[in-house]
Amino acid sequence: MKKYFSMVVALLSATFFLSACKSSPVEKDVNDFRIKRGTNISHWLSQSEERGEARQQHIQEDDFERLEQLGFDFVRIPIDEVQFWDEDGNKLPEAWQLLTNALDWSVKHHLRAIVDLHIIRSHYFNAVNEGAGNANTLFTSEEAQQGLINMWYQLSDALKGYSNDSVAYEFMNEPVADEHEQWNLLIAKVHKALREREPQRTLVIGSNRWQGYETMKYLKVPEGDKNIVLSFHYYNPMILTHHGAWWTPIGKYTGKVSYPGILVSQEDYEAAPDSLKAELEPYTRQEWNIDRIRADFKDAIDVAKKYGLQLFCGEWGVYEPVDRELAYKWTKDMLTVFDEFDIAWTTWCYDADFGFWDQQKHEYKDKGLVDILTSGKKLGN
Repeated sequence: MKKYFSMVVALLSATFFLSACKSSPVEKDVNDFRIKRGTNISHWLSQSEERGEARQQHIQEDDFERLEQLGFDFVRIPIDEVQFWDEDGNKLPEAWQLLTNALDWSVKHHLRAIVDLHIIRSHYFNAVNEGAGNANTLFTSEEAQQGLINMWYQLSDALKGYSNDSVAYEFMNEPVADEHEQWNLLIAKVHKALREREPQRTLVIGSNRWQGYETMKYLKVPEGDKNIVLSFHYYNPMILTHHGAWWTPIGKYTGKVSYPGILVSQEDYEAAPDSLKAELEPYTRQEWNIDRIRADFKDAIDVAKKYGLQLFCGEWGVYEPVDRELAYKWTKDMLTVFDEFDIAWTTWCYDADFGFWDQQKHEYKDKGLVDILTSGKKLGN
């Protein structure tokens, strides 16, 4: 009898084990890539001329340790094609090693990471402002689109060993297609290619026209894939967040800005140069406050609900020279709305001209901003 009971127990145990093995892939159809608050490690492997020792020293393990201690739970790491491949498509080994270091440090310090292909030779989000010779070819060239897919094949080969719970891929930053459907078709093409390689990796997909919140409603998301995070960027009102930013038209305005409320008084508008008045005029009659932010986010929130996916604001922030009192007010309003609607976010950025850390002096540029950023909801709250 005892021997018979042992055989029954063994048989039941084996049956349970086989059942668990069969069910586990279904249970992991949705991975555990959960995010809440982070920052962009920008101007390092993207938008930077640093190479060699300077690039190697720019970001180190202590940066990831610092972010963990501050209470951030993930980072977005922009990378550029010109840093990872030469013009003949050959890998440039140093950048690949630096990216691997960054991901290893992220894992060690309990930070999830989004690898963001930020600028490629066939597409630059600011090409429209760079002159006719810099026109994008990505949306009109099959060869360029296959080139994008090939880059992700190589990135996947190098990164697929990292857990699906810890590393995600954002396969292109701020697409600027003439027609929304051009971007939707490319999404489907790249999504299909990556899913053949990595069925459960989280993919971050943004909207057309600089990942604008206002174009989220035109986005077509691959159906039935729950390992997707939807992304938008937000820098409005530009006259506040980019006040004095030399590379933008509105940045040439040097007069007073207010927030919340009407941003530019009639008096300041009249005193501004005539060449800026067309840019300034909307800010003299439109109120900007937390309710405006909520209204702007509505389309993005609705699209995320429609597909049952997490929503993520991948870039937002205030240019360093902007009046800190105004910057803090806007930042607090942004964080309030993020928390209300469970929107994950990464500030632009960690240590560059919108950042809070000074890599040269190895000290905080703006500890007040850090305290505000880390005051809201944490992951899981």
